[in-house]
Amino acid sequence: MSTELFEKGMKIRRAVLGDAYVDKAMQSADDFNMPMQELTTEYCWGWCWGREGLERKTRSMLNLAMISVLNRSHELKAHVRGALVNGVTREEIREVLLQVAIYGGVPAGVDSFRLAREVFAEIDAK
Repeated sequence: MSTELFEKGMKIRRAVLGDAYVDKAMQSADDFNMPMQELTTEYCWGWCWGREGLERKTRSMLNLAMISVLNRSHELKAHVRGALVNGVTREEIREVLLQVAIYGGVPAGVDSFRLAREVFAEIDAK
């Protein structure tokens, strides 16, 4: 797929999540799930993240909260990394996750803190 919106989305997706993450997702795509990769890149990253209404830092903080409440651990870890790239500090991530615990449930908050700490440990080990 090569539309203007897809290309815009791919650029943003790579900037936030990193080339290695995106390359792995795209290389593992097959006939079955390639339409999902295209949808995600074009509409999530190109259309939504490509809008001017919110800064990437704000979008990252919103994503952390929503993904935490939805209990999507794989996506949360990717977006914790992306949030750091977008200028969200570890302290701000902590505050987002405390908000998650209050409004989304303590179990979601506890799990999200654990996953964020795993990401921090991986980053600090490098």
